[in-house]
Amino acid sequence: MIITAIGVQTRNPDRVNVSVDGKYRFSLDMFQVIELGIKVGRSYDDAELIALEQESQFGKLYSRALEYCLMRPHSLREVKDYLYRKTRPTRQKNGELKPGVPPEITSRVLDRLVEKGYIDDQKFTHFWIENRYIKKGISQRKLVSELIAKGVNNEIIQAELSDSDRSDDLELDKIIAKKRAKYPDEQKLIAYLARQGFSYDDIKSALTDNN
Repeated sequence: MIITAIGVQTRNPDRVNVSVDGKYRFSLDMFQVIELGIKVGRSYDDAELIALEQESQFGKLYSRALEYCLMRPHSLREVKDYLYRKTRPTRQKNGELKPGVPPEITSRVLDRLVEKGYIDDQKFTHFWIENRYIKKGISQRKLVSELIAKGVNNEIIQAELSDSDRSDDLELDKIIAKKRAKYPDEQKLIAYLARQGFSYDDIKSALTDNN
């Protein structure tokens, strides 16, 4: 079987369609074409074409997973969960089930993302801590709980917290100043602060100091 055509995709100029014996067979990204030495006129047997189809799946999934990682930093567990979902079959509009990506391909994608530095729990933890403080005040207790739920090792969490200059007292002062107008009823404000993970004693002390 012979590669008879290689054409750039209209919707995605970074990928090409590869035709074998005059019929479309699979697509690859530009880097894969160069890396794999794909050229018009080269011949392949069945096993080699199946291997190239797997490379096509790898390239597509890696591209999507990279986009997912670049949207914002993600923990290792988040990316593992994302890739696991890609292994599950999906129902098409015609009712047929489309098979998921083989687990060995998702494993390759995960390894590549880690190798390239797109997955790093320490960097993710630093981002999460700073982002949560900027966008929404939160207690250290709730923050730790969120990070553990995302699969981050407690040693990493504590190391990043120790490098941060935040404190629950400062966070409480910030939230009270921001939310007091929204919660004129002090009991409702207390309930809101409690939901952010602060202790009742700390809340009462902060409210007294901010009166």
